[in-house]
Amino acid sequence: MTEEKRIALVTGANQGIGLQIVKELAAQGLTVFLGSRDLSKGKAAVEGLAGDVYPIQLDVTDQTSINAAAAQIEHEVGRLDILVNNAAISRAGGMPNETMHDYIERSRASLIPVDEVRAVWETNVFGLIAVTQAFVPLLRRSDAGRIVNMSSGLGSLMVNSAPHPHRATFNPGYGASKTAVNAITLAFAIDLEADGIKVNAVTPGFTKTALNNYEGSETVEQGAAEAVRVALLGPEGATGTFTQSPGEPFPW
Repeated sequence: MTEEKRIALVTGANQGIGLQIVKELAAQGLTVFLGSRDLSKGKAAVEGLAGDVYPIQLDVTDQTSINAAAAQIEHEVGRLDILVNNAAISRAGGMPNETMHDYIERSRASLIPVDEVRAVWETNVFGLIAVTQAFVPLLRRSDAGRIVNMSSGLGSLMVNSAPHPHRATFNPGYGASKTAVNAITLAFAIDLEADGIKVNAVTPGFTKTALNNYEGSETVEQGAAEAVRVALLGPEGATGTFTQSPGEPFPW
């Protein structure tokens, strides 16, 4: 790792879109920390990857883990240029083989257990806030700090306020958590604008990942594209936006 290289951290990156973002940032010559709740899975994910990629233990629901990761990156490289908040869960309760149809049926607003909503928000919303707050001091040391929050089209209030075939997917758990991610993105963008740190949200589309039991219609390469583009924004790039690939605005 050298001081000349830009430094990135991607949370929830031992598989899926997060891992693809790591690969693409490393291919662009960045030093990338691959965040993984289970360090052994992070180490396994790094094996065979090209470029400067380093696993780091990071559980976004554990403040001690978050603080330790921030301290490690500060000790090893002294700053952070890019934070990609990718870690997220779509459901809780230990049903890994549940179909999307069954999940949609049981997660309707009148049925979804409140404890499941809390668990989803703990990772997707409160974890994102905690991680971002912990790394803002290191991002302020960058001359081009960037924060990318992985949101979802499922979180769009404008889209879901009108009839469409997949409207029933919006629920108080995952869907509403991504609505909250959009609001938090805007809050951080406003707060950090004076520091020159750009904060944006992106939607990866309906990508085949463990999040949806691999029922998505797009590849991880397609799902990662917009996050990578926004992570590498130049000084002319916008802040406080919600976009989809290839850089098109998405309704809030």
